[in-house]
Amino acid sequence: MAINIVTDSGSDLPQDVADDLGISIVPLYVQFGAVSYRDGVDIHPDEFFKRLVEGPVHPTTSTAAPGDFTRVYETLGEDSEGIISIHLSSRVSATYNAALRGKELVSNKKCPIEVVDSRLATVGLSLVAMAAGKAAAAGKNMDEIRELINRLIPAVRVYGMLDTIKYIVKGGRLGKASGILGSLLPIRPLLTMKDGLVTPVGASRTRNGAMEGILDRLKAVSNVQVVGIAHSSPDEEIASFADKIKAFLPDIKPMIAKLGPAIGTHGGPGTILVAVQQDIDRADTEAGTGRRKLVSLPSMPSMQSIKDSIRQRRHKDTAAFLPLKLAPAIQ
Repeated sequence: MAINIVTDSGSDLPQDVADDLGISIVPLYVQFGAVSYRDGVDIHPDEFFKRLVEGPVHPTTSTAAPGDFTRVYETLGEDSEGIISIHLSSRVSATYNAALRGKELVSNKKCPIEVVDSRLATVGLSLVAMAAGKAAAAGKNMDEIRELINRLIPAVRVYGMLDTIKYIVKGGRLGKASGILGSLLPIRPLLTMKDGLVTPVGASRTRNGAMEGILDRLKAVSNVQVVGIAHSSPDEEIASFADKIKAFLPDIKPMIAKLGPAIGTHGGPGTILVAVQQDIDRADTEAGTGRRKLVSLPSMPSMQSIKDSIRQRRHKDTAAFLPLKLAPAIQ
């Protein structure tokens, strides 16, 4: 028997990668009107984004039910030494709490289950789940894998961009005033994950500028060991973008995944998210104390400075650019 790893479809972990590592994925849900679909089971990214762009109804998302987790745990628990279930940040999704409730409902209490709040989302969560899956395949025990996860979470950095704020506005994540300004000024927000929340770190007036903003931030991260990309952009563009990453990280081949409904509902087409995992062993060695010493990034431009810059260029605009404060994406 071995340790089983579980995650949710909000990780955007490709199914073939999950299959290779023996990771179980619990699907979240997306609703178009009265019809509900399981992410990655009943609906896949290409169909989802086509309906998002062309359909008359804006979708909503919801977490898996506790019973969905219970069924997975009970099936795995029949022949498992233990289960570690790693999920979307509890600050952007109710998935973690649903998994905890699912654990409580399991009838077989002999198989230990640990539910982990990754404090990450999409491809950042993927990197943690993949590392846990590899450790489980290597025969690591429950405590060893849990310790690895504890060390990995702060070593994963996520940066991304939205091509438009249109879909955040549609989903009610920004006020109408921001939506009106967004239609006048094509603002492309730059985002990161901080303390489990999606947080703005800048913005660009052009798509190329936003992509360069991601690359600049990635270049500032030392000891990068793994790179993952989740996107809802043309494959050719992402291949070129990945080549630019390989230009300064030549020994690393980025894992590329399609962005799913969990984040795609709010990001829309053209979203690019990149996660990098620092080498935790090198970080520990450099610290010299056995504690993590992760790189400190240079300060990011504040949204106030971006707003002031936009005002200077567009002095006739009367609306104020409201900073992006993304509410929980999945209720």
